[in-house]
Amino acid sequence: MGSKDITAEVTTLESWDTVISPHAGWFDLHLRDLWRYRDLILLFVRRDFVAQYKQTILGPLWFIIQPLLATVVFTIVFGNIAGLSTDNLPKPLFYLSGQVIWGYFAGSLTATSGTFTANAAIFGKVYFPRLAVPISIVISQLFQFALKFAFLLCFMLYFISRGATVQPSMAVFLLPVLVAIMACLALGLGIIFSSMTTKYRDLRFLLTFGIQLLMYATTAIYPLSSLQGKYRLLILANPMTSIIETFRYAFFGRGTFNLLHLAYSAGFAVVVLFIGIIFFTKIERTFMDTV
Repeated sequence: MGSKDITAEVTTLESWDTVISPHAGWFDLHLRDLWRYRDLILLFVRRDFVAQYKQTILGPLWFIIQPLLATVVFTIVFGNIAGLSTDNLPKPLFYLSGQVIWGYFAGSLTATSGTFTANAAIFGKVYFPRLAVPISIVISQLFQFALKFAFLLCFMLYFISRGATVQPSMAVFLLPVLVAIMACLALGLGIIFSSMTTKYRDLRFLLTFGIQLLMYATTAIYPLSSLQGKYRLLILANPMTSIIETFRYAFFGRGTFNLLHLAYSAGFAVVVLFIGIIFFTKIERTFMDTV
């Protein structure tokens, strides 16, 4: 039997389930692989949720304690000492709502920004879609958001029982939309920073500091109605502003609800996510040489 016949026979007998090939270009993203590896994403979600507070005494209660402590500080400093307006909402309810919304965005962004550096050992040993890791982080952060949101609802019911004027509207059905916009925005920015930190490690410290400052460029601690002129436009340029305002309008009957502002946030998030995915898939080819 000739060598050609042997090669043909081996080729016929071999049947590969997965073929790993190099990326052909910037837009060769292989996003279909994410659905094929959905079980792995769920395993990463479980890992992130369980491992974060595995050896702590209070466990998931920290999800509630952190925004609660921040709310107490903001109520004292900004509400009582500085006397900032809260749109006639009870101060704790106003500041806690800002912390719940901002906490999901900031937590997702911070965690996804370390994708390459934190998972270099796994990435260097086995193949799977690298985007599965940051996506799992955004999903696992949803569990924290759900706990904080439930705690916020308990707060809201308490103040309603005390006679506070809180009027939820039909906009409450926009909550999944708000969460989706935040998830896309955090994922997009997070994977952009994760791609850049493989070479420039200083960006990790800049990001931590920048997220803290960025919160003050939203309406997390003051209402949009208290701003006028160029300052109002500057705060509205932050895509998180309309999300916070829509959330307060939906559940408390306060805030500024504007579909155009919300559409701007959604469009901004989609563009950032698209750019982030392109950068991420470009860097993942060579990141092991720099991590």
